[in-house]
Amino acid sequence: MSPRTTDATVPALGVPAAPALPDDLEAMLRRLRLPHIRACAPEVVATAKAQRWEPVEVLRALFAQEAAGRERAALATRRTAAGFPTGKTFDAWDEAASSIPAPTQQALRTLEWVHRKENLVLCGPSGTGKTFLLEALGQQAVEQGLRVSWFSLEDLGALLRRHRADDTVTKAIARVLRADLIIVDDIGLLPVATDAAEGLYRLVDAAYEKRAVAISSNLHPAAFDELMPKTIATATVDRLLHHAHVCQTSGESVRLSQALTGQGVKPLA
Repeated sequence: MSPRTTDATVPALGVPAAPALPDDLEAMLRRLRLPHIRACAPEVVATAKAQRWEPVEVLRALFAQEAAGRERAALATRRTAAGFPTGKTFDAWDEAASSIPAPTQQALRTLEWVHRKENLVLCGPSGTGKTFLLEALGQQAVEQGLRVSWFSLEDLGALLRRHRADDTVTKAIARVLRADLIIVDDIGLLPVATDAAEGLYRLVDAAYEKRAVAISSNLHPAAFDELMPKTIATATVDRLLHHAHVCQTSGESVRLSQALTGQGVKPLA
């Protein structure tokens, strides 16, 4: 094994079993909060001794493992905090099956619009890939070190009700805006309660030109006044669309198509 690889925890063949770290060193690594070095140090030390590494190579291997471990932990934390519904990523995305033009898909995947604090609106019939695309974009943002928050309209309504009693709605929305990308999924499938409509307005208003907001809806935002009071709808859409990319999906439901062709389930034994 080359000492310059980052996978320095795996000793080369013939290296004897790594002895445990001395208790005082173990305690010191715990106190300094270096869990990944603590986990890999016995193997790294044994490998270094067997292969006669230079001291600097030992340090490089240990700190490379700590850095990689922290990156993995941070990614897991961001992914959990995002609250994604299913875990879908671009690994399972079929670009050709989407009605959104391929160049537009590729431009969205760069996430430059998120860094510019622009919005994204995906609207079209149910089953045409809107939620899948939003989640895949959110997962990619998380992998690139960005913070994401996922909501339904019902979630926003519940957030408003929870914080209205003690007059902390503004603070709650401010906490949501710690995310770089806020996603609100499936607007228009169900009647919009007053709390949810107000929650959407408050979110869009607070995020305006400060954070990127992405939504999916079976209606174009111009028709949101069919879902919520016209005054709230007009104010929300005005702010939402000012710096927004609007992508309309079309076609038959992918889910229905798979169901009709027997692809929605595994055959019964």
